[in-house]
Amino acid sequence: MSTTYYTEDHEWLTVEGGVATVGITDYAQEQLGDIVFVEAAEVGKTLSKGDAAVVVESVKAASDVYAPVDGEIVEANEALGSDPSLLNSAPTGAGWLWKMRLADEGQLAGLLDEAGYKKHIG
Repeated sequence: MSTTYYTEDHEWLTVEGGVATVGITDYAQEQLGDIVFVEAAEVGKTLSKGDAAVVVESVKAASDVYAPVDGEIVEANEALGSDPSLLNSAPTGAGWLWKMRLADEGQLAGLLDEAGYKKHIG
């Protein structure tokens, strides 16, 4: 069974078996506008919570996407390299950004659930 968490910086992560799939929320992609480029996450890189993991460029601006928790990147979504629009059409599905092995599952307690995130974006 997987559980989905959210950050106040508009990232989502779905955790299953100690590995989190990370992406940006629908709200975030709407704010960015049409995505034109997504930098691939660096597999094998160890991130601390708050570290910039990837850059997403839209017609409006370039934005960093941050690690929601500590961990090691174990997979990057290579499909975004040839089709960055997946981030607009399916931000919480096929448009995921990277997968990471969690260093400390206790950090998940500091994240928002769906109701808390919806309240945050109000």
